[in-house]
Amino acid sequence: MTSEESGGAGTADGATAEAAVETIQREMTVFARRARASAGRLHPELSLVSYTLLGHLEEADGCRATDLAAHYSLDKSTVSRQVSALERSGWIERRTDPEDHRVQVLHLTEAGREILAQVTRSRRTAFRERLTGWSAEDLARFASYLLRYNATDPDPVTAVEMPGGRASRD
Repeated sequence: MTSEESGGAGTADGATAEAAVETIQREMTVFARRARASAGRLHPELSLVSYTLLGHLEEADGCRATDLAAHYSLDKSTVSRQVSALERSGWIERRTDPEDHRVQVLHLTEAGREILAQVTRSRRTAFRERLTGWSAEDLARFASYLLRYNATDPDPVTAVEMPGGRASRD
């Protein structure tokens, strides 16, 4: 980290910024661990990774497995295993791309939409409970900081570890 990035190494502001970065890194790790752990409680068959992939497929209205791999910076084999599990569960299906019959596009099934909606409601309830007592201003500020943080092009060094030792930037 350069002195500019840290707010001026050797200064009180630099030390404060460095301490803040350390706290952010530590707390984001705790956040990621809690998110993975809570996913199993919300639905035992739907991991955080699966939930994320289902959400992406819903938002994109379908996409190829290679698109998922590229979006989340995952190996194709990792995505393939996840996709196979989601297909076995009946939550996604493959459809031939009408514009290129060689391409298979993944889409949510009705059961996939239902499980995604159910888990999303549960997650929102859990977040609301955890954020009880926060002012509207604090919630808006926190939301804006998360948006700003997630809009930044991620650095692979800070990627979150996924099951199987793979990294995700999401």
